[in-house]
Amino acid sequence: MQMAEKGVMDITSVDEALEWQASHAERAFAPCTGRVVRACRAVLATDIEIARRMKAWPGLSLEDAMPLRIAGGFHNLYLTGDAPELGPVYDGQVSGQAEVDRIVVALAERFDARLAPWLDGPPQTNEAGRSASLMAGLLWLAQRLGPRFEINEIGASAGVNTMMERYRYDLGGTRVGPADSPMRIRPEWKGPPPPAGPVEIAAIRGCDVAPVDLSDPEQALRLKSYVWADARERMARIDAAIRLAGERRPDLVAQDAGDFVLDMLARPQPAGVTRVLQHSVMWQYLPKLTRAVIEETMERAGAAATSERPLAWVRLETNRQTFRHELRVRYWPGGEQWTHLAEAHPHGAWVEWYGK
Repeated sequence: MQMAEKGVMDITSVDEALEWQASHAERAFAPCTGRVVRACRAVLATDIEIARRMKAWPGLSLEDAMPLRIAGGFHNLYLTGDAPELGPVYDGQVSGQAEVDRIVVALAERFDARLAPWLDGPPQTNEAGRSASLMAGLLWLAQRLGPRFEINEIGASAGVNTMMERYRYDLGGTRVGPADSPMRIRPEWKGPPPPAGPVEIAAIRGCDVAPVDLSDPEQALRLKSYVWADARERMARIDAAIRLAGERRPDLVAQDAGDFVLDMLARPQPAGVTRVLQHSVMWQYLPKLTRAVIEETMERAGAAATSERPLAWVRLETNRQTFRHELRVRYWPGGEQWTHLAEAHPHGAWVEWYGK
């Protein structure tokens, strides 16, 4: 399939979108999840509610992450103990697609009413592994703007990455963060390491339109449901994040991303601290108008930034044409053009560093 050439986000066929997402999961070392997603093509042949809704999806299926919405619903059935038959599928004992199709279709028909609400909203894949790229971006910025940062994250979900100052990183041999942290972030590193040096996060906060409270077991379980079942390291990271949030809750507000950015820029900024807008794998979920407001707001603020009070934008987002996850950074004054620093595995398993 040459789907990337036409822009995967622009795929209009639901069947094609499910196949692409299944193949993408397989390429991302999650073949068991890929088989469950592919089995949803067989679900389309039924007349249950989720089949009707998927077939009549009112937008671009991959743009809306529709396949990942329903995949989260199936994983939730397993995590709650209501679909033990998925156990052999998720651990790879059952790998024939026809048998996986049979299991998934039977579950879809039995749990149709319970699965349907999973299609109502986008997945919240709050992944600590992505913060490896974000921290590498801060290390790069520290060489240019100084080591002190105020981080403001949009689309923060449960705030997993607004606790990044509490994580221990090994980024190709560049180590940063508290050595005794229960959260160990050590991706496979390709290319030279990011620059070594101090990073001091003076303040860090985030927003989400529907923030997840990790202290609520039901909400925490929903977040875990969006983690691909093959990814045991990711599940361990979510558990570590839940532990850290229990010790000190992340600073989160329920707010529109555009309003959050406006509020961020209206706050007094201490001298010697770089104000950072940060986000990862969430930009596609924002309305186009909100994206435009944020871009215009940052341009205006950047024009007013000074070397004493710099502004930076750190983003790990999906390239809509290649579906590769790219770390790009810009800063004011002096670095107004986007710099492509790295590409990364969608959940942080590896980072390929291009920055110098």
